[in-house]
Amino acid sequence: GWKLQHPSLSAVPSSPVPVPQPLHPLPSPTVAAQQLDELLADLGHMQSKLVTMVQGAEVPAEPKPLLDNMLGSLTRDLQELGITAAPAGVCTACHKPIAGKVLTALGKTWHPEHFTCTCCGQELGGRPFFERGGQAYCEEDYHQLFSLRCAYCAGPIREKVLTALGQTWHPEHFFCAHCGKVFGDEGFHERNGKPYCNQDFLAMFAPKCQGCERPVTDDYLSALQGVWHPECFVCSECLSGFAGGSFFELEGRPYCELHFHQRQGSICHGCSRPVTGRCITAAGRKYHPEHFICAYCLGQLQKGTFREHSDKMYCRACHNKLFL
Repeated sequence: GWKLQHPSLSAVPSSPVPVPQPLHPLPSPTVAAQQLDELLADLGHMQSKLVTMVQGAEVPAEPKPLLDNMLGSLTRDLQELGITAAPAGVCTACHKPIAGKVLTALGKTWHPEHFTCTCCGQELGGRPFFERGGQAYCEEDYHQLFSLRCAYCAGPIREKVLTALGQTWHPEHFFCAHCGKVFGDEGFHERNGKPYCNQDFLAMFAPKCQGCERPVTDDYLSALQGVWHPECFVCSECLSGFAGGSFFELEGRPYCELHFHQRQGSICHGCSRPVTGRCITAAGRKYHPEHFICAYCLGQLQKGTFREHSDKMYCRACHNKLFL
């Protein structure tokens, strides 16, 4: 017994979170304050570049304090002149004031260049990203780290996921293990942990009918050490069914009584019916005793008291009268 199974198709529950559009600082009340904001932004950008350049290299540590001192001096000097440059926020990554473009994501503010993938460090400012545990990941790293894996190719499943045989698959990778056909609404059969389409499963694993050698999938008969479609269990000679439910077997094939005896050479030459009881053999032929008669007078013949002429049997008297 077997039955078709059907895989279930669904969408991966997580989807990319679009990056919000960068926010811009509010207009400054004076031209001087606007120029200060631009200067602070340029200096901040220069500082981040210098930090990037010195990472992993032995260089003097003066540039960063120098820039910090310059920023501090500019801010104090402008404050003495009565000009205040309010920062747009504090960067979550570097904890420095943001004086210029500000990026808002995950409910926090960032320098655009500091909002990066937790795994590979690439900037995420203009790209979609995923959030996991409060951290941001680029699309590629998120799928490599957290997405379900396809049982066929072992690659991450980025969109629709198909669940079958206790595993997850790309829909295009769940196909018949024999012919490679992708399963449709007809479902599949499972054998030794592998999926097969209905046609290949029946051809490879279903029992074969002894009559037509096609797979047996429904009603069947069991006979002669095999299974048969009911319509295929017929006499091998005349193809008639066995109305009485009985048959004769010869060399592993079923026969009706008449054709079984024909093949056995046990058909009465007189009546053309099977000889199943007492039998008389004469001239290489078999007869029922009551059918072993003279072809002319129809008298019953006895062994040793007959004559043969033109394939017919005669008693001695009729033979002499007709042919001598």
